[in-house]
Formats: sequence, C-alpha cells, structure tokens
Amino acid sequence: MGTLADKLTIVFADAFESAGYDRSYGEVRVSDRPDLCQFQCNGALAAAKQYRTNPRQIAQNVVDSVSAPEVFDDLSLAGPGFINIQLRDEFIAAHVQEVCGDERLGCETVGVPGRIIVDYGGPNVAKPLHVGHLRAAIIGESIVRICRFVGHEVIGDVHLGDWGLQMGLIIEGLRGRQPDLPYFDDACTGPYPEDPPVGIADLEELYPQASEREKNDPDFAEAARQATVELQAGHPGYRALWKHFRDVSVDDLRQSYEQLNIRFDLWLGESDTQDRVHGLIARLREEGYARESRGALVVEVEEPGDRETIPPLMLEKTDGAVLYGTTDLATIDQRVEDYRPDYMLYVVDNRQQQHFRQVFKAAWKTGVAPESTRLEHNGFGTMNGKDGKPFKTREGGIMKLKDLIELVTGHARARIETIESIREYDDDEKETISRIVGVAALKYADLMNHRTKDYVFDLDRFSSFEGRTGPYILYAAVRIKSVLRRAGDRGIQAGRIMAPISESERDLDLKLSELPAVIGMAFETRAPNHLCEYAFQLATAYNRFYHAHHILSEEDGERRASWLAVSGVTLRALERVLDLLGIEVPRRM
Repeated sequence: MGTLADKLTIVFADAFESAGYDRSYGEVRVSDRPDLCQFQCNGALAAAKQYRTNPRQIAQNVVDSVSAPEVFDDLSLAGPGFINIQLRDEFIAAHVQEVCGDERLGCETVGVPGRIIVDYGGPNVAKPLHVGHLRAAIIGESIVRICRFVGHEVIGDVHLGDWGLQMGLIIEGLRGRQPDLPYFDDACTGPYPEDPPVGIADLEELYPQASEREKNDPDFAEAARQATVELQAGHPGYRALWKHFRDVSVDDLRQSYEQLNIRFDLWLGESDTQDRVHGLIARLREEGYARESRGALVVEVEEPGDRETIPPLMLEKTDGAVLYGTTDLATIDQRVEDYRPDYMLYVVDNRQQQHFRQVFKAAWKTGVAPESTRLEHNGFGTMNGKDGKPFKTREGGIMKLKDLIELVTGHARARIETIESIREYDDDEKETISRIVGVAALKYADLMNHRTKDYVFDLDRFSSFEGRTGPYILYAAVRIKSVLRRAGDRGIQAGRIMAPISESERDLDLKLSELPAVIGMAFETRAPNHLCEYAFQLATAYNRFYHAHHILSEEDGERRASWLAVSGVTLRALERVLDLLGIEVPRRM
C-alpha cells in the first residue's frame, strides 16, 4: 500500500510520461511548507536540465497531463517550477481507511528478505553493566526490531567480553580469598561443584580489586597472566571456574536487560571463537595475507584509492598474544560459517570506527567474509551529564546501569504520584507504571538523538509529561486507550472513516499516512530517531484533534464512529512505533 506520497508519485510519473518526459521525475514528497501545500513535486527543475526547457513550462505541461480529478483539490505552480499539491479530503479519508484495515498499517516488507546479524550490547563478564553499555543495548535493540519488522530474518548477539586477562585476574583474586577451593588443586581434575563459589556481588568486588592490584603488584600481575594462559590452554579447574563466572554474570545481565525490554537471540562471546583463532591465523599465513612486521603478525588492509591511511590489522603481538581484531575477525569467520548472513551490523561506539574499518577490510580481502556480505559499523556517541562529560554518579564514578534504571523509575514514581487519578491505583500497578514510564523516559531521551551524536541526559526534562519525551507519548497512547475503553463500555463501535471536517483532523489523517516512509527511513539509515520524531508528531496531532472534537459526546453517530476509528488506528500506529523503539505502553496512567 505504501504512503499517500507513493500513490501520488505513480500519478505524477504517469503525467510526466504523458507529457513526453521521463517517469523518474514524478517523485512526490511531503511538503516542506505545510502552510502552502500538503505535498510537492519538484521534478520539473531536474527535467529542465535534460530537456533544455523552462522548468515552469514543464511543470505546467505535467499539471495539464494529470488525470485524477477525484484525487486533487488543487494543483498550482510556485517559484521556478515547483508543483504544489492539495488533496481532496475524501481521498485522504479513503487512504486512512485502507491503513485502518491493514494489519501492517500500510507498511510493506522488503522485496528480497536477507539474514542480518546485529552485534550489540558488548558487556564484560564479571563486571556490572554501567551507563556506557546503555546506548549499544537500546540502539541495537531498536535496530533489531526495525530490521525484523521490514521483513528480514534477524539474529541479535550480545557478544560478551568473556575471555582474556580479566578472567585470569578474577581467578587469582579468588585464589587469594579461598585458596582451598578444588579449582586450584592441580591434582583435582573434577568433577567440580555444580554451585558457583561466588555470586554477582562477589564478582563485582573481585574484578576491580584484582585490576587495581595488578597495577601495583608485579608478582600478582604475572600470576594472573599465567592463569589466563592456563585457562586458555584448557586447565580443567580454571575452565570450571570460568564457566561459573560466565553463568553468574549472564544470569545477572539477563535481568538487567529484561528491565530495559531487551532480549538477545544469542549469548555468544569472545570465548566461542577461541578454537578457531589459531587455525585462522595459520590459514592467513599460508595464503600470504599475514606477514611479519617488527616481530608482530599483521594483515595489510590499505588499498590503492583509499582516501586515508589505514594501518594494518595486527593479528598477533610480538609475544604471540592475539588482539581484539583477531577475535573479531574470527567471529566474522564463525558467523559466516554458521549463519551465512547477508548483513552484519555492529552497534558499537564511534571511537571504534578505525578498528572496524580495519577488521572489515581484512575480512573482505582475506575471504573470511564474501564481498557480498555487508559489514557495517553503526557507531554512536556518548551520553553525558549536564556538565557535558560522560554521565557519572554524584561520587564521580561511572554509574551502574541498575542504579540508573532505579533512578529513572524513582523519578517517574514521584511524578505519577502527582496525578490524582493514579493515586487510587494499588501499589503493584503504581510500581509497574513507574517502571514503564521511567524506562520510556530513559530510552526515548537516548533514541530521539541521532545515534552518532553525543547528548546531555537531563532527568527532569526527559521525564516530563510535556514536549519531546517518552512520558508525553505514553500519555497520548493511554489517552486513546481510555477513549476506546469508555466507548466500549457504552457500546459505541468504530465505523468507516469519513472525510475530515477540521484542520486538526486532516493533519492527523495526513500524519498517519507517513508511517511506512518513516519506518523505511529508520531502516535505511539504522537511525531510530526518525521514529522518535514521528511518534512525537503523531501524538501531538492526536492531542490537537482530541481537544478540537468531543468524540464520545458527538451527536452525529457516523461522525462519532469515524473519530473512534481514527483514534483506533492512531493508537495502533503509536504502539507500533513505540514497540520498534523497545518501549512498552501501560494499560492506563
């Protein structure tokens, strides 16, 4: 079905062709000046260059060739050859009726579905999630949902940091606390206890203490390095401990992500590629892609014609240790073998741009990934405090994600307690609403910015029930639910959508028609902020309509039924967009 602009493009493409011009000039888009017209076609200006004709004359010829009187209320020329378009209200209403009757609200799926792996989250085992993990998780989750909605098969992978020196540090830190555990007895090869010797609170203490000690105690640092080597070589006690660390961490991570309405399909990590790393390196050596450089092993990735210098990708350091780039290359190798994806999207902060450029070039050059596999780094900026610096606690440390979620939930709880109707709800419902509103404030505040931009997080502003905020949009959706619920209680049914009778109703109808284009833009750019802006505009358009028309007290039964239908389709559109953003809608507020 598409949008109204899609339908108009067909009409104007026919008109351009009928007037003797190429059809491609008939593209119609929503007007930049809604005070002058609803839609515009600017193709005459581009056509003038090809046909060496005055663009205004071309525009007039096109308008004269348009044959759809039931569609247009007015067609006029402006400037050097712009075609301004006003539609008949009946045509607008008919389109919204089609949208209302369509399960996908007019949104079509892609012609050729592909398989997409989205790598997002990236938490480290044994470390608490902090605000630095927030953007990857919520941007990635939204991209997953958008890609899935447009028709692709999508696999979301958390890609855990669960290997390397941090594991050796925790092992040695635990040895210092509990040296008699069987995991440290070289004579013991198992079986080992099924219950972990530590909980998440222990891990969150162990790692920072061990990390700090490594900096100041050379003997401890060497012991941790040796424990890492033995873990990676298969030491049975260390492997059993590592599994405990991983399981305890993943259980805690799942709970934190669940609070944000984020769910991964795969819980793989760096450890899952270790069995193939050395085989991959050997192959790259054998095929001549890997070479020695000052004692290290590298892959040259710079190609003739590159606009900037790109350093080689280092596979092994001089001591034989592998790096993140090696693991990332092995991960691509694994994903190609296991899933044959058409796309791999990496939602990782902007600072890793150079790293991924090296890894992707190395993957294509060495055949680890086919050139047909699209590898993308969907980078993002930082969330900062009001001082413009990365968001921290009052004590100056990096804020844990759990604490941030509790902060926004508590703030939402205080806000909703000021709403008289909510005071009557029981405590469980108040707590549920507080969580949904708080998380909506947090996620919308992040996603409303283009992902590549830094932004300042202002809890008071973002949790407001006014303006471009998550709570404002939730309140609009809940308002519609209330209207529909009260109509149902009175036995009033929605009916066929009639031509709008006011500017606010017309604006709402037109805004409803834009949804497919907005979702398409969000997918093409991997940028959920387009959905955030649309949700705000749609909520605002409905609020204006709601205040202009007393829906349930309207005496004209057909008009009342029409307004209920418009309300229903608006709610469906808002809920769809919010779901793509990973935001829940409460039953009432």
